Amino acid sequence: MEKEAPSLDLILKGLWKENPVFVQLLGMCPLLAVSNSVKNALSMGLATTFVLVFSAALVSLLKRLIPKEVRMGCYILIIASFVTIAEYVMQAISLEIHRSLGAFTSLIVVNCIILGQAESFSSKHKLLPSVAHALGRGAGFSLAILCMGIIREVVGKGSFFEIPLFGEQYQAWTLLILPSGGFFVLALLLMLYETFSKESG
Repeated sequence: MEKEAPSLDLILKGLWKENPVFVQLLGMCPLLAVSNSVKNALSMGLATTFVLVFSAALVSLLKRLIPKEVRMGCYILIIASFVTIAEYVMQAISLEIHRSLGAFTSLIVVNCIILGQAESFSSKHKLLPSVAHALGRGAGFSLAILCMGIIREVVGKGSFFEIPLFGEQYQAWTLLILPSGGFFVLALLLMLYETFSKESG
């Protein structure tokens, strides 16, 4: 059944109750790989949200025209088009950020959050609910990766947006900047999410 109008509840659910990272454990590769700084985390979050929202809108608009037999191929083509746009915009804004994100910008194409959005929601709902749902999922992913980026950069480097916070005497926890450190921070955030969810529920 299609909803008649977009709902703020769709956005809020994606942000917290149905967060794609903390609840569904999706999008783990970019989350762990590029969250070693706030700048990278914010850039990946915004790029993913952009692709999510616009691909959801186009899938919803074209859902009656796309044959079921080739729907996944069509969804990937739509998503890849918006990923290409996001890459070019990122290159124009900052080559440094584009280089630091590396191949993970291109890999947004196969992000399970975006493919899942297209297949399970946008292909079955009208435009505005699809956009609201995608915006919620994008905001949820951005929240998760930004939390990761803040913890890893502040504790691991002693800086925020590459601005030193604690002076030269600070002993940085370099482990958190390494790939293995991402797993520790993710485990901490999942534990905190479970704790707060149970208390609020």
